[in-house]
Parts: sequence; C-alpha cells; structure tokens
Amino acid sequence: MDMLLLNFAHPLTLAQQEQIEALTGQIIKRIVDVPVQMANDKRFAPQIAELANAAELTPEEWQSEAMLVNLPGYAPAAGCLLAEIHGRSGHFPAIVRIRPVEGSSPTVYEVAEIINLQTLREAARISRQEGENA
Repeated sequence: MDMLLLNFAHPLTLAQQEQIEALTGQIIKRIVDVPVQMANDKRFAPQIAELANAAELTPEEWQSEAMLVNLPGYAPAAGCLLAEIHGRSGHFPAIVRIRPVEGSSPTVYEVAEIINLQTLREAARISRQEGENA
C-alpha cells in the first residue's frame, strides 16, 4: 500500500524517508510539503485552515488516502492542525516522531517512531470505560 505524507515541518531527508518506509512497510507515493509560519498576533483557526488548504487535497483524498503527518514543532499549531485534520478526514492521523541522533555532531535527526493517534485514542477510550466500570 502506498501512502501520502503531509509534511508541516522541516524537509525530510532521503534517509528519513527510507526510515519511514521501513517502519510503516509502505511506500511514500507523494510528499506534500507545507511550510508553517504562524502569526502570533492573529487567530490560529483561520491560519490552520489555510495550512490544510495548502495541502491541496480533495475532500475524497482527506477521507480515503493512507496518510502520515509530520506535524509542526510549535505545540499550539500542531494541536490545532490535528483538530483540523480530524475534522476533514474523520479520524486522527498517524504521525512521525523525529529525534536527534545521540552523540551526532553536527546534530542529525532520525525517525524515532510512527505513532497512530487513532489507535492511541481508541485505547484511551477503553481505559476510560474500564475505569467507569470499576
């Protein structure tokens, strides 16, 4: 299965792309790079909608594509973007976690893991329900 990678962070190196493919067992068919620069003096919701629109996906693509997201590093923007993506796709996406390689100089970054947020959400709901039944 092929996947779409929405990149709202720094450009991904070839090595990072290969790490993503190895971790997911899927081929990246397309990378959509969307530069993120948030204006702190303006409301985030319209800016985030513009970022999502910049990906130029159709409503069908939002809902049906196998999608992986590399979130922006700014936490408020990442949180708002996740809400926007959920609204457009109907579920939380899987995301890329990147970390510095220990001891590298200059600093090199690698893909640490792929986190399926929808799976995380579902597990949290089960935990909540078990807590309610206890």
